[in-house]
Amino acid sequence: MKIGIFTRNEHSWCSRKLRDEIIKAGHEPYSIKFGRVRVNIGSKPSVTLSDVDLVNELSIAIVRPIGRCSVDECFFRIDLLHKLERAGLPIVNKPSAIEKCMSKFTALSLLEEHGLPVPKTVVTENPIEALKAYYEFGQDVVIKPIYGSRGFGIARVRDEDVAKRVLSDLHFLRHVLYVQEFIQHGGRDIRVFVVGGEVIASMQRVSSGWKTNIALGAKPVPLTPDEQLLNLASKACEVLGCEVAGVDIIESPSSGYLLTEVNSQPGWMGLQAVTKVNIAAKIVRYLISKAKR
Repeated sequence: MKIGIFTRNEHSWCSRKLRDEIIKAGHEPYSIKFGRVRVNIGSKPSVTLSDVDLVNELSIAIVRPIGRCSVDECFFRIDLLHKLERAGLPIVNKPSAIEKCMSKFTALSLLEEHGLPVPKTVVTENPIEALKAYYEFGQDVVIKPIYGSRGFGIARVRDEDVAKRVLSDLHFLRHVLYVQEFIQHGGRDIRVFVVGGEVIASMQRVSSGWKTNIALGAKPVPLTPDEQLLNLASKACEVLGCEVAGVDIIESPSSGYLLTEVNSQPGWMGLQAVTKVNIAAKIVRYLISKAKR
């Protein structure tokens, strides 16, 4: 069978690992760049790349990062995945799950509505309300972009004048304001990797600063998750509809485990360095099990 990999860079570490494991399993990987796909409306084939009929020639496809894109490109790429899914091509993760996870507001709201623990957060277009949240959260907050990943664009604010300026500038640029209490986490957080409802690997990410993203220099440390972590990560994926996900969890001294994000297009290079589990092989086996025949 032919297995599609939506990726902005087919030579990236994770994409190469997927390609290698697909070949080892006796199947054919096929790399897809969103920017090169053609959609025909009113004629067939409906979705093509270099004359390959994606609907009929692929058995399943996995989405690596959607990538940096404009609002137009973002909506088109998600709509394209929906179209492929409606036409009968299995997509991992489902576009509905990717949509939920792309928005920190949507993801955190759904997790909270299902009774899962999350940090106190205020989301608003009103800078006055956002500044109120700054005071309510003890004048120590994290301001995040609603859409974004790998820790970019996130700022910790502990100064009143800085808070006023940042919130005012973001409002002027027509950004929605996402203000979250800062959790004293000691420079550590937890990444739990889930495939098909099963936790396959976990790590702590340890940083000398307050940001704990591997992309920003944090170090991976092996972790054996306890039962509470296992249940929390699995439930989060169930709520958001994720089949393959990296679940980020922070431990508060006063509130215990708190879910901060579910990444529907996770990388795993840092995690692979501290686990004996072949993560790419696990993902590929899951893709094969879900492929159309």
